Amino acid sequence: MVTFRRSLWHEPRPADAPPIGRLDWLLVGVFAAAALIEGIVRPDLAWRPLVTVLALAVMPVLLWRRSHPLLAALVGWAAVGLLSILQLTADAGDLGLYSMMAVLILLYSLVRWGSGPEVVLGTAFVTVVVALGMYASAAGWADIFGGTVLLLLFVALAAVFRYRADLWHRQQREIRNQERVALARELHDIVAHHVSAIAVQAQAGGVVAGIQPEKAAEILAAIESEATRTLAEMRSMVRVLREEETVSYSPPLGVADLPALARADATPTVEVSLDGSLTHLARPVDAALYRLAQESLTNAVRHAPGATRVGIDVRREGDAVRLRVSDDGLTEPGSAPEPGFGLLGMAERAQLLGGSLSAGPAPEGGWVVEAVLPVEALA
Repeated sequence: MVTFRRSLWHEPRPADAPPIGRLDWLLVGVFAAAALIEGIVRPDLAWRPLVTVLALAVMPVLLWRRSHPLLAALVGWAAVGLLSILQLTADAGDLGLYSMMAVLILLYSLVRWGSGPEVVLGTAFVTVVVALGMYASAAGWADIFGGTVLLLLFVALAAVFRYRADLWHRQQREIRNQERVALARELHDIVAHHVSAIAVQAQAGGVVAGIQPEKAAEILAAIESEATRTLAEMRSMVRVLREEETVSYSPPLGVADLPALARADATPTVEVSLDGSLTHLARPVDAALYRLAQESLTNAVRHAPGATRVGIDVRREGDAVRLRVSDDGLTEPGSAPEPGFGLLGMAERAQLLGGSLSAGPAPEGGWVVEAVLPVEALA
């Protein structure tokens, strides 16, 4: 209970309050017209001119109910309290206009749009005014019960809609966070792989240019090809993100595209082996296997000292697919892997699909990355 009171007191005002619109002006007009008509057609109403003018003065406060919920509630319910005091001190008859039920909207808006302190102070003030009004009108137990239930109904509805909206905004933030992480993972995998290939080719070009100038053109062509592929993939991602409607873009790369990573004329050489039925994989699994292999290859090229060979092996094992990427670098057995964005993104990919991933030094030396994914991705 103490925790609830503290959380309520520190509750901020919702940030999604809509501005004043045509419906708000229409609401004010309807209640003002109702108050005016009621003041004309009810000759039995005590202090009719004063009560009608007071009701008409309260109606514009409805425009403040979202931007200044506490002030609107205080003004509206203060008018009700004034009528109760007048009824009590002047011993007058019925001073209530049915159109003054508009103050219930102010109570709803106070709970729906107010901050924690505003809700606490405003509802306390409303409680005092309601108690005063019931005492002034000498309400019976049935009226007290009915009035209390009506007020609690408005408060409950406001609380429900408030926390439903808060839950929806939290879900939207969670979705945006997940999309941001996924985008960061994709950009890392795409850019890191191609830029690493460009860096390796450029380093090789610096060595070869002085010894075999005729091969410099081939290396420059390879660098241009990698840069062109990087730009094409990034443009495809940006186009999908910017377009509101569905656009046609090239499907994501998959296991069938892994042989394109094989290189026999570079150091380290890359060998790709595909075994088993790998043609009917779920699309997310198919794409994830390619990205995992691509990122593992990038890490081997960049971080495996002295590596001369990288092997990429994909095989079907029942209802799962196993990916193994190994190199023969000089990594010492038993050394701990250093965490980085690449390994983190790879582990996230595997876990999102219901699989697992391990990465570390092999007993015989070198580095091994193994991922096991289900053939059918988790929903």
